[in-house]
Amino acid sequence: MATRPLSITLLLCGTEVLGLAGLATFSALLPTFIRTWGLSNTQAGWLSAVYYGAYVVAVPLLTAWTDRRDAKRILLVGLVIGALASLGFAWAAAGFWSALILRFLSGISLAGIYMPGLKLLSDHTEGPVQSRYVSFYTASFSLGTSLSFFLAGEINLALGWRWAFAAAGLLTLAGCVMLAMAVPAGKISGPSRGEASPMRLWDILGNRQVMAYVLGYAAHMWELFSMRSWMVAFFAYSRQIQITSGPAMSPTQVLALINLIGLPASIGGNELCRRLGRSRTLRWIMLASALMSAAVGFSAHLPYFWVVCLGLIYGILVLGDSASLTAGAVANAPAGSRGTTLAVHSTLGFGAAFLGPLAVGVVLDMLQGNADLAWGIAFVCMGAGCALGPLALRLQRHEGPTKK
Repeated sequence: MATRPLSITLLLCGTEVLGLAGLATFSALLPTFIRTWGLSNTQAGWLSAVYYGAYVVAVPLLTAWTDRRDAKRILLVGLVIGALASLGFAWAAAGFWSALILRFLSGISLAGIYMPGLKLLSDHTEGPVQSRYVSFYTASFSLGTSLSFFLAGEINLALGWRWAFAAAGLLTLAGCVMLAMAVPAGKISGPSRGEASPMRLWDILGNRQVMAYVLGYAAHMWELFSMRSWMVAFFAYSRQIQITSGPAMSPTQVLALINLIGLPASIGGNELCRRLGRSRTLRWIMLASALMSAAVGFSAHLPYFWVVCLGLIYGILVLGDSASLTAGAVANAPAGSRGTTLAVHSTLGFGAAFLGPLAVGVVLDMLQGNADLAWGIAFVCMGAGCALGPLALRLQRHEGPTKK
């Protein structure tokens, strides 16, 4: 029984990875859709952003419900919607408007998967190890994203983009089966039905310790999902303008590797924060990430090998703060309102994830006459959001090394 929390954590991580199989399929194939459907960069930005916009609409309700309803049931619904959305995209997507609707449904699926899964995990893990298990789960988001990028690129090359979406749908269904058969139900530990949820929400919004991590997470998400939405297109541009060409990793393979590296980077960042102090360490990571963003954006004319190397370093920094920001919010959540805390955390975080990719698309269209400058400023735009994170973290009281 001593290993039961770890077993549940690993099962939920596996479910999450399979459930996110369709997360990056559109972003991985963005150059293909821009070319095939004649999309502008702003339209492409909308198709990237609407995914996170739908998440923001759905996540407050779905995650807050986990304080009063079994998080496992909500997670199952999210997985089913995700599978249907990916299969629907494979069958019916034919242009901007049909893709917009199906991307919206996919975003609702993410709202039913990610934070309810985290709530289900926290139901079965308590005490000093909870932060570590939370970091496993949040870092697995990068593993799922990596798998999504890799499969999308490889299946598209072999069979076309519709089969890439179909495969994502089938993998999401497999995650649904794993969850239903192997993971126990969650705990309903919230207050009684008579207690007013607006008061609990106000308590969370007024909690400086919680909101420091929530706002820091929003800054992080602006950068992270802008990068995930546009990095394939950037690598494709850099590879296209190289004077010499030869065997090299495809942009989707590079993004898969960046997100795969994000798994140890996220867990390692959390362990570093546990030893050196969460807030201080996070501030340094976020500042370094913002500076590296600008460096990557103006690197397109470097040899492709070095562009990839800079991208890998950037990926480590972008994801180095992810798990610790979420673990900090979970650890400081008011008793009985962990689901509501995660709803606030995720709503503001993915609200920034909605705005970031859209802002990058607008920047690229505004400066489209000078592609080098456009990409440079686009990456500055990504990093500028993350640079606000250290300011947000100063909301909280001083904290030293933590074992949470």
